Amino acid sequence: MSVTKQNIKILIVDDQSTSRLLMRDALDKIGIKNIPFAKDGEEALKLMMTAPAHIVVSDYNMPKINGLQLLQAIRSYPATRKTPFIILTGSSDRAVLQAAIKLGVNNYLPKPVKPEALQKAIEQVIGQLA
Repeated sequence: MSVTKQNIKILIVDDQSTSRLLMRDALDKIGIKNIPFAKDGEEALKLMMTAPAHIVVSDYNMPKINGLQLLQAIRSYPATRKTPFIILTGSSDRAVLQAAIKLGVNNYLPKPVKPEALQKAIEQVIGQLA
């Protein structure tokens, strides 16, 4: 079955509930409905091991497991190795972006995330998955 906006599952990982809700609303506006949340990288990793998402959108700066550590963990499991991963950060530290690229991130968006930028990034990934 091909991936479409109607059947895609996108995991949003952010320790700030306001950010999670804003991202969910942005995705809902383009027809995406299956949007589980995780409040940190540890919770996200558990979700990915039990019920993998098609795409992960994760904040970088979180407690327990940060976004880069989550990306590295997801890339280390055969079942989730190719899962598209979009990282979000308010940091202007180029080392974070360079590390994310080295780990195979699919896209990088600055925080606060503009809904249109998130929508465009997700639509690009869906186009690659279809």
